[in-house]
Amino acid sequence: MATLVETFKAAEAFKREGKILEAIDKYKELLAQDDSHVLSHLTLAVLYGKVGQHELAVKHGERACELEPTDKFNFTALSTTYQKAFEATQDRAFIFKAEEAKTRANTMEWQR
Repeated sequence: MATLVETFKAAEAFKREGKILEAIDKYKELLAQDDSHVLSHLTLAVLYGKVGQHELAVKHGERACELEPTDKFNFTALSTTYQKAFEATQDRAFIFKAEEAKTRANTMEWQR
């Protein structure tokens, strides 16, 4: 079995090559080994959005925020994920959640 670092590098390579579905599979493989890998959750939020699977995009964005609830970047990224889900689905619940995530991010300090 590949190490987390090897799996992450393979996922990143697929992403750089534009092989989104292959990248998603690798990130999922990594999370099966370590569900606390925040960068993988954030990346899956973006990739699932690109392939129109907005519920999964939101799920991974929310998970990143659960894992690091004091990270301003995660909530900013989650707000963007919600906005993209709204644009694609016109489900107004997403736009309200986007505003909540943005507000939460705006109340936090940037971590160093």
